Amino acid sequence: MRIWVAVATVGRASVLCRTTAWLAQQTRQADGILVAGSCVDDVAGLQAQCPEAEIVLAPKGLCKQRNAALSRLQGRCDAIVFFDDDFVADRRYLENVERILRRHSEVVGLTGELSGDGAQTGEIAFADAVDLLPSALPLRNLANRRCTSLYGCNMVIRMSAAEGLAFDEALPLYGWQEDVDFTTQLGRRGVMWRSSALGGVHLGVRGGRTSGLRLGYSQVANIFYLLRKGTIGRWHGLTLLSRNVLANLSGSLWPEPGIDRRGRLAGNLMAASDCLRGRVHPQRIESL
Repeated sequence: MRIWVAVATVGRASVLCRTTAWLAQQTRQADGILVAGSCVDDVAGLQAQCPEAEIVLAPKGLCKQRNAALSRLQGRCDAIVFFDDDFVADRRYLENVERILRRHSEVVGLTGELSGDGAQTGEIAFADAVDLLPSALPLRNLANRRCTSLYGCNMVIRMSAAEGLAFDEALPLYGWQEDVDFTTQLGRRGVMWRSSALGGVHLGVRGGRTSGLRLGYSQVANIFYLLRKGTIGRWHGLTLLSRNVLANLSGSLWPEPGIDRRGRLAGNLMAASDCLRGRVHPQRIESL
């Protein structure tokens, strides 16, 4: 089985170099590593740290960069593993990916159980992430739970099941909820699992992401776009929307270090106003 790792990255070259070099620790090596940046600065130093990595430059935007990876790897792999540039994979991650996909032909997508997620708890240092990884996962079937979408920081896609699918480039820049959109469609073609055999830590690095205003707009606009498209459940979408708006409101009153809650709230309100005027669309953030 040919398994490639693909990483889309913008503005976080130092983090990228560390997490990509860490892939050399895998007990089952990737058949290839493809890194999709938007300019040469995004991949500065990568060839020195990970000389085997293949680099492709694409227009800036998570969906555009991931589509560039999908296009480049068409016909070259049986499974593509999308890692965020700040994801630290357990050493047996790829080994267990191959075991699961070989044994379960019905499985079209996988995502792991995280030992830590800095996007939820605050940024995690690389050294701390390594300490959080299990020392050794036993080579046996661990818990697998069916899921309706995969978590974007670590997504395993069976390429034969993804034929004709692409990340929606109407979700620009950070592409908020692009993982839900893509993998909900993938899940209609087979079974997807959240597996404890696939461990890792998401560092949740803040640098390189979109502004608070733009993200806040996306938190509303992208949900309504995906609801109309039918790739996010109504209950899940509206719950996610309300949770983020309330968090931004609370954080505006009691600011959190490193998070622009006031900017996000302003973006939420701008998108809500556009909803009332019937002109809300994810791509409006490109002009903000």
